[in-house]
Amino acid sequence: MELAGELTGEALDWLGRPVSCRSCPHEAMHRDGRCRKGKTCVRDRRARRVERFFIDHPELAGQYLDHPYFEVRAIAAKYVDLFRLPPLLADPEPEVRAMAALRLPAGRVAPLAHDPDRRVRIAVASRLSGKPLLDMLGDEDYYVRLITVRRLPPELLPAAMADEEAEVRRWVARRLPEHRLIDMAFDADPMVRQEVAERLEPRRLGLFADDADLRVRFTAAERIPVEGLIGFLGDSDPLIRETVTRRLAAREE
Repeated sequence: MELAGELTGEALDWLGRPVSCRSCPHEAMHRDGRCRKGKTCVRDRRARRVERFFIDHPELAGQYLDHPYFEVRAIAAKYVDLFRLPPLLADPEPEVRAMAALRLPAGRVAPLAHDPDRRVRIAVASRLSGKPLLDMLGDEDYYVRLITVRRLPPELLPAAMADEEAEVRRWVARRLPEHRLIDMAFDADPMVRQEVAERLEPRRLGLFADDADLRVRFTAAERIPVEGLIGFLGDSDPLIRETVTRRLAAREE
């Protein structure tokens, strides 16, 4: 839809009315080419056109922090001076609160860790550190927890090893200190176990010889030292048996 609008030049405001340059406070800018209806316009309902306006004229962003259309407020918040942002943390629209949270110092946005909207909490999780970030492992939304485990120091990740969401546990397995990986080797989800098999110390990969998932067994058979391959010789999957045979043959050459 955005592309179609760009090509047709359609210019409607946020209420669906045709954009009028004559009634715009920036009419003088339009006359000298500093904004263009249907291309670079703060009154247009299309976010791309509004953003172009603020990219070119960031000094005007402060005039739009109380605009009735939330998308204009959110985009203006991206360009306004930081000192104008704190009131936006209480904006009724989550997109505006999230933008303010992304730009303000982490200490100012910590209270929004309990915001009712997940978009705001995701923004907050991308800013916090230390215990406030660790506390976000208890968030009800899996994506908030995912952002959290991607940012926590590896040594704090054991706190998320039993997360109910497999995708969160996969990220834990990707970043967990190597000496703790063994604790996730029997995770219920095969994709989590495969992440473990990708990183676990090779000499310990024999524990995956009887894994129920062939992807996990294949990963282990590829990485385990040759002397440990005996546990995979009778595997039910021909690809894994072929891998074992190939590696054993290469050792004898």
